[in-house]
Amino acid sequence: MRGVNNSLGYHRAPYTRLTNHKSSRETRQELDTLADSETKNRDVVLKLYDALRSRDVESVHRILTPDLDYWFHGPPPHQFLMRTLTGVSPAFEFAPLSVVSFGSTVIAEGCDAASSVSWIHAWTVSHGIITQVREYSNTSLTVTRIGDVVAGRSAEIARSHCPSVWESKFSGRAGKSVPGLVLAI
Repeated sequence: MRGVNNSLGYHRAPYTRLTNHKSSRETRQELDTLADSETKNRDVVLKLYDALRSRDVESVHRILTPDLDYWFHGPPPHQFLMRTLTGVSPAFEFAPLSVVSFGSTVIAEGCDAASSVSWIHAWTVSHGIITQVREYSNTSLTVTRIGDVVAGRSAEIARSHCPSVWESKFSGRAGKSVPGLVLAI
């Protein structure tokens, strides 16, 4: 095929349709593998919450990498996860009301018993170990996916559309306006 010269003199390749040479069976297998991985990652995070609730320090140490990457957004007095993990103050009771998984990222959301503090944790799980956590307190979070991911490989990023795949639900329970952030995965 020959290219086309446009009015500005630039050479442009003709439109060609890109096709996926994988069979539908191979694609299904990749999607099944991804779903299994997401389930395992979700289970790792749920085991961590169980260990925190039961104050099982050994299990917490097995689940978290020793050099955990921690990031926080919210009022400084609300760094409940860091205080719980370091034992600085009495443990905050984390009881997730929602847990979803997107590849290696697991999002957990909840609030305290009085519904005055909402929290969101975005965990990164690698090979069954939690390597990173982003803690959001009294913050509305929208998670958007940049590109498609199948079996750990990301496809080309669409320029005009990054779909929202998850939005926090409990941040409004405190009865006040909270900042909103977008987490791109």
